[in-house]
Amino acid sequence: MNTTNNTTLPLRELGKTGAQVSEIGFGAWAIGGSWGETVEEKTALDALRAAADAGTTFFDTADVYGGGRSESLIGEFLRERRGETFFIATKMGRAGNFAPTYEVMERTARDSAKRLGVEALDLVQLHCLPLDIMRGEVWGNFERLKSAGLIKNYGASVESVEEALFCIENTACTTLQVIFNIFRQKLVDELFPVAQQNNIGIIARVPLASGLLTGKFGHNHQFSPDDHRNFNANGESFNAGETFAGVPFERGVELAQKVHAIVGNTAPLATLALRWILDFPAVSTVIPGAKNPRQAHQNVQASGLAPLSSEVHAKLRELYQTEIAPIIRGVY
Repeated sequence: MNTTNNTTLPLRELGKTGAQVSEIGFGAWAIGGSWGETVEEKTALDALRAAADAGTTFFDTADVYGGGRSESLIGEFLRERRGETFFIATKMGRAGNFAPTYEVMERTARDSAKRLGVEALDLVQLHCLPLDIMRGEVWGNFERLKSAGLIKNYGASVESVEEALFCIENTACTTLQVIFNIFRQKLVDELFPVAQQNNIGIIARVPLASGLLTGKFGHNHQFSPDDHRNFNANGESFNAGETFAGVPFERGVELAQKVHAIVGNTAPLATLALRWILDFPAVSTVIPGAKNPRQAHQNVQASGLAPLSSEVHAKLRELYQTEIAPIIRGVY
């Protein structure tokens, strides 16, 4: 797909979009903000460059990340890399006083396109909107935006299996973005078979449970006041599942240690946690975040690993069923 990058990553089909995208993508929430620190523009751009040089072709952002800053950074990156092919997914629905009317959605799409520096958006996703809105006029408006040439594809970022199944059964969406990691395995049985049957691209977010599955946090770790891992640790501001995958932090630290004992030390825990996600063919791409080039390079290492053994998968499944599933909080 991207012939001028220094490296290539395995590509997977992104559902009915027909696009082939890197199986390791780039989640651009962190470079926008809300993770306890402002990532300097040069560092953010260097992270994007490093990901692209390592073969990443899929970048996920949203209009609300840093109030548009994330989209603007990607737009600057795209201007630098003219002649290369990337797939940019953005989202709408959580910035300002969003209303699902055509006029608001058109203006929102145009604003995102302007920040990204593109004529048409590759993919626009509803950004975790409630079912009562998703049952309304938004999908017809997306079709109008496609006809107007403002967007190429549309989908939804969802919080629950119920929302995901609604989208598959009642809309012409091409992709679903879902929380999926070793701590959140419900989707394997309840969503993935239906998604595959309907050729829906699955974008896996929160793959490292907000950093818990890196194994780097101790029980007494303190997050800065403006980091969502502090102010939303228990779902105070938005769905608890978006922070630590809905697992209480203290228990999550312990569970990450148990995961580490199961997967072993052949690679960093974060790399093995990403490899676990890639072992599911229903997943089109996984989007770990990166605040700097080092993290961007680390993220892609999972593609070079062999799939985890069936024994490891079985043990992680048992751990999830016995110790993790009963304590998950938030819509799921």
